[in-house]
Amino acid sequence: MPRAMGVAESDLVRTRHPAGLFDGLREGRLQDRRLAQVAGAHAPWKLKFGRDDGCNPAVPHESAKAANRRELAVERAAKKEAVEQLNEVFKATSVAIVAHYSGLTVAQMQKLRMQMKQAGASVKVSKNRLAKIALEGTEVAAIGSLLKGPTVIATSNDPVAAPKVAIEFAKANEKFVILGGSMGKTVLNVDGVKALASLPSLDELRGKLVGLIVAPATKLAQLSNAPAAKLARVIQAHASKGEAA
Repeated sequence: MPRAMGVAESDLVRTRHPAGLFDGLREGRLQDRRLAQVAGAHAPWKLKFGRDDGCNPAVPHESAKAANRRELAVERAAKKEAVEQLNEVFKATSVAIVAHYSGLTVAQMQKLRMQMKQAGASVKVSKNRLAKIALEGTEVAAIGSLLKGPTVIATSNDPVAAPKVAIEFAKANEKFVILGGSMGKTVLNVDGVKALASLPSLDELRGKLVGLIVAPATKLAQLSNAPAAKLARVIQAHASKGEAA
């Protein structure tokens, strides 16, 4: 194609692509962005931390914040009450037995609670951190070192009741693993818990003592109600033994 008279090829290039054309377009786009940012920054739906339209997860709504604060306050109050109740239990108990219960079914746990209750004992399941706080200042505080993993704490005023039920329950449920315990300030290992469990309970001891006290009185009552001849023969028999001695 013939060239235009008096027009150089370089002039044609400059005519098609004027100098600074692309630079001008780029600058214009940057200005548009700046204007959009400035306009957005002063929009009424903008707050300090972002858009507060309830849809921006980065900006918690004020009502949600208030609800979270209320939930935290309720949770703290519940934890405080739980610690206080546990502390009263640990102060009053004569013995505390700790065991792992991981793997037990709900029915098995209910059975354990029922057996403990029938024996005059109780079972507590609590977060280990809260239980350790509740143990502070009590005579059974030594069991705190045993509170690792899913643990249950059995307590009773009778130092034999909780250990006896725990040992019997462990025999029938292998997933109930006794770790140890404390009788007052005396630390108990597993053998110590078994030794306590082998002793008669307070109720059994009371029954035996009452039996020892009541038995002679019963015999005397039987003798007093017997015929005079029989009573005389009994006295004579005792007298004869005394003379022989």
